[in-house]
Amino acid sequence: MKRRFLAFCLLLAGLSDASSQEGLLGRLQKARPEQIQALLPKFPAADADRNGVLTREEALAYARRRAGGEGSAAAPRGPAPEVTDVAYGQHERQMLDFWRAPGDGPRPLVVFIHGGGFTSGDKSKWRSSRELAALLENGISCAAINYRFRAHAPIQDILGDVARAIQFLRHQSGVWGLDKKRFAAWGGSAGAGSSLWLGSRDDLAAPEDPDPVRRESSRVQAVVLTATQATYDLTRWDAFLGPADPAWWSSPDEAAQFYHFKTLADLDGPEAVPVLRECDMLSWISPGDAPVFVSNPLPDGPCSSRGHYLHHPSHARQIHEHCLRAGVPCHWLQAPEKPALTDPLEFVRRSLGVATAAE
Repeated sequence: MKRRFLAFCLLLAGLSDASSQEGLLGRLQKARPEQIQALLPKFPAADADRNGVLTREEALAYARRRAGGEGSAAAPRGPAPEVTDVAYGQHERQMLDFWRAPGDGPRPLVVFIHGGGFTSGDKSKWRSSRELAALLENGISCAAINYRFRAHAPIQDILGDVARAIQFLRHQSGVWGLDKKRFAAWGGSAGAGSSLWLGSRDDLAAPEDPDPVRRESSRVQAVVLTATQATYDLTRWDAFLGPADPAWWSSPDEAAQFYHFKTLADLDGPEAVPVLRECDMLSWISPGDAPVFVSNPLPDGPCSSRGHYLHHPSHARQIHEHCLRAGVPCHWLQAPEKPALTDPLEFVRRSLGVATAAE
């Protein structure tokens, strides 16, 4: 039963054939993002955070559950963190896990940021990811963070959470053997937009602050974005996506409530100006920012659903265009011209100056 079900899943995405001898879960592990996404129309329940993008981790978890429960009741598989649930702030969601990579001297760090529309998700999703294992094998330490949800805080403060997590990790660099000058952020959907914000936002370090964490830099040196948003100034989206279907919003004022304003009219008021500016990654992109690797594999063309609207290729296109104008390296996987780098691990390795064994 298990093997037949997984074979059916993989055949739908063009990942397998009847003669394949390779493990079927292994095929999912190696699948391209667009092949994983091709499973979503047939298996919508696999999209655990309901954000319209089927990640590799969600596809694997769903396949295991449907195939007889393999790995579904246990803790996530993969390398165990050195430390778990370390508080970087006072809220219960402001927690992180840390994995130390082998190697001499201070190690570079990748910080994983989960998606979920800022309403759901958890850092544990990264535990069984092949990205985590591959980075550790390449001598790159990793962390995965949680942050407050929109019920707890507006988006502008949630972005402050991810910045503080970066600052906290730098503050811990002596304890955990980290190179402060080689940090990267990696995320999907909401985690991708947050990563882009970290890579473009001017440094939030406050050298004279009595809190030693806030004295540290909030900047990262590379960002990997999957199914990202281009900006969290939602008033800009119509310009490159066209108007949203009102049925896609949970309420007519959802866009305003994203910032904890009450109504859409509030977005035209003076109080909204600095908030929208703070959340506008496109406006923050400037020379010297972190290089970007971005993949938004959904189809181009008119938006057909909320998930399509939130993860449309036009988000990636806007990022690519703004990076080009600012002279910031941007490797957009779906660009008309083939990007210089097509593997996010290789992108991170080069961006952080990590040599392979052959080098």
